[in-house]
Amino acid sequence: MSKSNGIKRRDFIKYSAIGAAAVSTLGCNSLSGRKNMAKVALIKTDNRKKGISEVLKLLDFESAKDKNIFIKPNFNTADPAPGSTHNDTLTQLIYELRERGADGITVGDRSGPQPTDEVLKEKGILDLAEDLKFKVINFAELPDEDWLHYNPEGNHWQNGFYIARPVIESEYTVSTHCLKTHQYGGVFTMALKLNVGIAPRKLMRELHSSPDQRKMIAELNMCHKPKLLVLDGIEAFVDGGPMEGELKRADVFLAGTDPVAMDAVGVAILKELGSNEAIMGKKIFEQEQIARAVELDLGVAGPEAIEIKTADKAGADYAEKIRGILMEG
Repeated sequence: MSKSNGIKRRDFIKYSAIGAAAVSTLGCNSLSGRKNMAKVALIKTDNRKKGISEVLKLLDFESAKDKNIFIKPNFNTADPAPGSTHNDTLTQLIYELRERGADGITVGDRSGPQPTDEVLKEKGILDLAEDLKFKVINFAELPDEDWLHYNPEGNHWQNGFYIARPVIESEYTVSTHCLKTHQYGGVFTMALKLNVGIAPRKLMRELHSSPDQRKMIAELNMCHKPKLLVLDGIEAFVDGGPMEGELKRADVFLAGTDPVAMDAVGVAILKELGSNEAIMGKKIFEQEQIARAVELDLGVAGPEAIEIKTADKAGADYAEKIRGILMEG
């Protein structure tokens, strides 16, 4: 593998040797400690500007004032939403964070299978960055020393995994993901799976060929947790995905601080829309991504610990329906 795409073998060996020290130094296990309850804000709307604005008003989350913000979008390809983060969603999110006093904003990701530079170009992200005055990091161009190695006890990766240094060292991370299924083994791709994009492309062959793929996805969340998670669910893929699939409208925005709660509510919405057998045929907290994340104390332990906050009758009526699906599994 070239330097621009990930880790050379000699560096893999070198970083593996210091992996345990890196875990200890950077606090990979510091995210454990489950909260009793998690709140998920829900807004019913077909307008992205309104969706972002209103859902953030509903949620109590750590202040962004005077913080350098790192935004992790869904840029694995340049396909239209929900294939990737809609530019209007990203734009409004940046506006809202600046309104709350954010100091500086950086957007970064690693795409795949489409090369990251192509995705950024096709989506017009570099032009958008110039207009909105934010920085862009292409993880595929990071030098070897900016991929940090972790090998937590009990993980299902052969030799642990790597995470991009800008994410680990971020003062305040915001993730913005889509509502969709994943036909290549993930089953669904939302909050937990978004962190696959902070790992190098070299690890994707191992991930996609492993029977433990969904557990490995959850484990990528052991070393870093965003301060804020936002889901754009105006459109959803209820089958296929992540680039293209069977499209339905959900007309919903979610926000939260607990990735397990966010994914559980997201899967409940897919069930409400009518999805494939991998979604409809298994209880929500029995989905491997979610079950492994619960084992790791990365979020709430069950549906009874999730409170859905709404702002109006339309949202309340829909939340009641989603709550019922959550409790049924």
